Amino acid sequence: MSSSRPLPVIDNGEFERHHLDVPHPNAQFISNPERDDSHRSPVAGRFARTAQLVWKLVTLPRSIQSARAGAVQSPRVLTHTLTFGCNAKCVMCDSWKLPTKGDLALAEIAMIYQDLPPMDVVRLTGGEPFVRKDFSEIYGLALSKLRPLFMHVSSNGFLTDRIVDFCCQRDRRVPLELAISIDGIAEYHNEIRGNSRAFDLAWSTLNALNDRRKELNLSLVVNQTIVNNAGLDQYELMHDRLEQLGIEHHVVIAYKESATYSLERERRLDIQTEYNSVDDLDEEKLFDLLRKAEARAHGLPFHRRWMRIYYLRGARERLRGNKKTNNPPCQALHTHLRLFPNGDVPVCQFNSQSVGNLNRQSFDEVWKSVAAAEQRKWVRRCDGCWAECEVAPTAVYTLDLLSARS
Repeated sequence: MSSSRPLPVIDNGEFERHHLDVPHPNAQFISNPERDDSHRSPVAGRFARTAQLVWKLVTLPRSIQSARAGAVQSPRVLTHTLTFGCNAKCVMCDSWKLPTKGDLALAEIAMIYQDLPPMDVVRLTGGEPFVRKDFSEIYGLALSKLRPLFMHVSSNGFLTDRIVDFCCQRDRRVPLELAISIDGIAEYHNEIRGNSRAFDLAWSTLNALNDRRKELNLSLVVNQTIVNNAGLDQYELMHDRLEQLGIEHHVVIAYKESATYSLERERRLDIQTEYNSVDDLDEEKLFDLLRKAEARAHGLPFHRRWMRIYYLRGARERLRGNKKTNNPPCQALHTHLRLFPNGDVPVCQFNSQSVGNLNRQSFDEVWKSVAAAEQRKWVRRCDGCWAECEVAPTAVYTLDLLSARS
């Protein structure tokens, strides 16, 4: 793999239309006073947020009951892929090869968010979400219209100035977890991400934000994606560096294929019965890494500790071929809603077949459609993957997460 490719920053004409002045035929209806804090006084805003929190807590037991039964309900988690455009060229992902021409404009996103139910968690991802010049405005829309208790943003960390400015200027009342992808030290990471400056840029972003985490109501984590045996050897090097900074170190075992980031759209991969990693990994090194990562996860705060241990144990068991361990009803198209850059609603990471488009249809039309009902049958037949972005909502809303306490 070559690491000499220049850094492609996607700030060209493809993204120029993503600004506040993008016209929308229904733009006059974007603002709904009942779902927008921007017009409220500080006291009224706090009262509204408190009322929203109480409502979410009151409805949570019924949601958990429905999730455990595999019943259909309104989503409580949104994963919005803002764009497939990316300024990296990762070896395990084809996102950067996908077109961005049909990405939703800001006003279109506002209309969609307005039509969605309130969310507990909103995840903004890509591609690389920060290549969108209007990222801060999208984030603000998510806060005001979806009223989440928690925000998550994943990034490769290349656009340091833009990322730091966003973190400093955003509304800090809602906690933010910023996950930066770093797969190893220096040249190894550069090769995996297809850019000779990848490591230096991502590390600069970490350094710029690390000492300001409390001030910014910000959690910093580093996701290390394991794609080959050399990546296994990078684990301890990464751990030592991140421990010095006090930054959480997450390790994820990459799947060989993903329908979400595939060049073939509307794809369904019935591969979840096995954990097909990108490369043939050395089992002794792999299971040693998972044991170490689990042992270190015991030092995390309890709510983060349980999720890390749950993921690591499940990954270990599936890599051993035991797919029945930790296999509650999947929450794809149930409590977990995915939204693609063009407004399509796919099923999950391994099934990008669309059940509708929220830029052309209302949320109720899509969520209650025949297509959604048919895909939910597929979800219920699925033996269960172990992609962390799918595992987390399922673990939380079925309470299967509590098995990590033992």
